[in-house]
Order: sequence, then structure tokens, then C-alpha cells
Amino acid sequence: MIYFISDAHLGSLLIKNPREHEMKLVNWLESVKHDATAIYLLGDMFDFWFEYRTVVPKGYVRFLGKLAEMTDAGIEIHFFIGNHDIWTFGYLETEIGLIVHKEPFTVQLGSKRFFMTHGDGLFIEDRGLRIISKVFHSQTAQKLFRLLPPQLGQGFGYNWSKRNRLRILHIENKFLGEENEFLVRFAKKYVETHDVDFLIFGHRHIALDLQLKDQKRVIILGDFVGIFSYGKFDGENFTLEYCDDTNKKVW
Repeated sequence: MIYFISDAHLGSLLIKNPREHEMKLVNWLESVKHDATAIYLLGDMFDFWFEYRTVVPKGYVRFLGKLAEMTDAGIEIHFFIGNHDIWTFGYLETEIGLIVHKEPFTVQLGSKRFFMTHGDGLFIEDRGLRIISKVFHSQTAQKLFRLLPPQLGQGFGYNWSKRNRLRILHIENKFLGEENEFLVRFAKKYVETHDVDFLIFGHRHIALDLQLKDQKRVIILGDFVGIFSYGKFDGENFTLEYCDDTNKKVW
């Protein structure tokens, strides 16, 4: 069985009980490890993540420990950078055993072909967002940020994330219609020239399974802060699933 999950935003200043939230995610991993052959983490698993040369963000030891336990057991775990946890420079690969993707990834799984990415940076029409995206991906900007003391840098990162989240909460978890969802628009255009069966995204915090032309499907995975949804693929069939206590939001 192959599992897909995104947008846990561990460490967010908006989360009321960070330990409980982390354990909810750890318990989910524990529940799927018995039959998981691979797990795809589709971005923003951390609300902010920046690796200094000898320092990584405080916390997340239960989550990271569970991931390491599973990779040690031979379960393949893929980590896609999101717009909140873009700044990983080797720690997750060497210490935890994750396969890190910094670009969209296409792979054959069972009988189906999958295109996967977090979703930020696709079809950005807002000039300000395009500039921010370029800054986030700039190696020069990353080197300058590393000059900040970790305490200052982490404080800036978490507070920036909090402000951004408060700004967009009014549209999260709400489907805006096919023509207004930029990931759906991207998917419709992409399948015109690429042979894939599924396009899997995170980022938008909505759970969506939409059929496109020729039986192709676009999947937006939801999140693990308010919806608690995830994807499941048995080699032939894909379904969106939900944890039992889906009504218990953490922010």
C-alpha cells in the first residue's frame, strides 16, 4: 500500500496543543506502517524548517524518530519541500533516511503514472507571490538567512508563517470552483501534453478528487490540521481517506 499526506504544519504558532498534534501524526504513521511500502509527504509537514550547518529546528523528535524507524525498516519515505519547509540541506536525507524532492516528481506506481509536487509555484499569477517564491528559492537569500542567529531566524520564520496563515484562513478548506482553483487549471493544461493518470498536490488545504479528461484525476490531499485526510493507493485504485476524529481541528 502507498500513502500520501501533506500540510501538517508541525510547529505552527496557531496550533493550540503542539504535542498532541505531533502525536496524532505519529499515531497515523504507526497505523499505516504494517502495510506501507512507500509514503509520500507532499510538503509543508513543518510550518517552518531551516537547517543551519550544525543546527536544525527544535522539536519534532517523535515525528522524526518515527520516520527514521520506518525508513530503517525498509519503508520508502519521500519528502517534498513545500513553501514552509523548503530549506532542507541534507539532514533529512542523511539522518532520517528520507528521499527529498525539490522539484515535481513523476513516477510509475503499480499500473498508474503519478505526477506529484506540493503545489506552490504552479500557475502563480500574482506578481508579489512570484517574487516571494524566487526569493525563497534563491541560494543567495538562503546563505544570507543562515548568517542570522538560529533563535532570531527561527523566530522570524514562525511569525512570518503565522501572519501568512491568518491572512488566508478565510479561503482555506473551501473549494473555489474548477476555474478558480489554480492547481486544477494547471492539471487540465498539464494532461494535454503529458501522459499521467494522477496529479497529486498539497498546499491548498482542501480535499479534492476530481476526474479530468480520459479518466485522469487531480487529487488535492487536504491537510493534517483541520481535515486530517490522506491518500491511499493499492496499485490500481486511489482513494482519499480520513482519520476517525476529523472534526477535531488543531487550529
